[in-house]
Amino acid sequence: MADPGRRVRRILGLGLASVLLAGCGYSTRGSLPDHIKTVAVPIFKNRTLEPGVESAITSGVVNAFSSGGRLRVVPLAEADAILEGEVVGYALEGLAFDRSAIVRAYRLRLTLNVEFRDVKQSAMLWRQEGLQETSDFQVEGSVSDTVARDRDRAEGGQPRGGSILVPAQA
Repeated sequence: MADPGRRVRRILGLGLASVLLAGCGYSTRGSLPDHIKTVAVPIFKNRTLEPGVESAITSGVVNAFSSGGRLRVVPLAEADAILEGEVVGYALEGLAFDRSAIVRAYRLRLTLNVEFRDVKQSAMLWRQEGLQETSDFQVEGSVSDTVARDRDRAEGGQPRGGSILVPAQA
C-alpha cells in the first residue's frame, strides 16, 4: 500500500527551513551574517524504519530555501553554510475513525536533529535535537484513493489542522 503521509512529510519539510532558522533569531530574511548567501542541504539521515522519509524532508527543505529567495541552494563545495539533519522519529497515529473503525484522520509526528553551520567562519549558527513537527490530515475515501489523488495533484496545498511545533529556545 502507498504511504498516506507522503504529502504531509513534504509539507512539513517546506515549513522546516523557516522554523529551523527562526529558532535562534536567524531567519531566511536578514538576520544571518551578511556573508552567508548560499546553503547546502545534504540528504538528511534516516534513523527510522520508515523508508524514504529522508528524501521527502530534504526535498521540502530545499524547496523552501529555493522559494524563499534569501539563500541560494548550491552543492556542498560552493556553500557558505550547511544545513544538516537526521530524522530520528516517525509516528503516524489514527485520530478519527468512521463507524466501521476505519481511520479517517491521522497525525504525523516527525522528530529531527538539525544543525546550521557557517562554513566560511567554522561556526555553529544553530543546533536543535529533538525538534518535533506535527501535522494532522484527513483521509478522503480509502487511504489508497487519497494517496493516489494527492500524487496526481500539484505539490501545493496544506493539510487540514496542520501545525508546526517550534522549539522554545535554541
